[in-house]
Amino acid sequence: MSGYHSSFSADYGQLAKHNMKKIEIVGYQRANLGRTESQAIRAEGNVPCVLYGGQEQVHFYAPAILFRDLLYTPNIFEVALNIEGAEYRAVLQEAQFHPVSDVLLHADFLLITDKKPIKIAVPVRLLGTAPGVQKGGKLVTRVRKLRVKGTVENIPDFIDIDVSNLDLGKSVRVGQIQVKNIELLEAASNPVASIEIPRALRGK
Repeated sequence: MSGYHSSFSADYGQLAKHNMKKIEIVGYQRANLGRTESQAIRAEGNVPCVLYGGQEQVHFYAPAILFRDLLYTPNIFEVALNIEGAEYRAVLQEAQFHPVSDVLLHADFLLITDKKPIKIAVPVRLLGTAPGVQKGGKLVTRVRKLRVKGTVENIPDFIDIDVSNLDLGKSVRVGQIQVKNIELLEAASNPVASIEIPRALRGK
């Protein structure tokens, strides 16, 4: 069984080279927390934000343009927050968008430390050439990210999955992925990638 797992195991040595990228966001303390002020903040091109995980929540706002590289990328980032001179290490936990305009409405950040585990979604990256594709099948990514738990220094920016043994009709499931020093939080039976059999090949 261990040999079967190793076919789809992530290479931790490779992951260790890809620690979370870093990005800086400069913010400003909020004087009031009402809806009216939130609307005024957005009207000026800023985003209301909250930092959780410390002794007290920190309410602040930051220019919307600073979120572009944080949100519109497959990468995950450690965020260096500078709120009027107070510096924090954080990760983005949740972003809320307007349902019609897709404008960023609110952002939640989680304070991080070296020793305290965090939960975060890490992008999946498929490596290798699957035999099932060479036989005419289609490689389908079932999930783009996997929820994991671990300390910051062990969180990779990608989870690499080797599909070089994946044949027609087969799937890589969460329970088959081995990554050292982090815990996968998804159900073990969930498929991550599959080789779909085209209609023309069925029944052959």
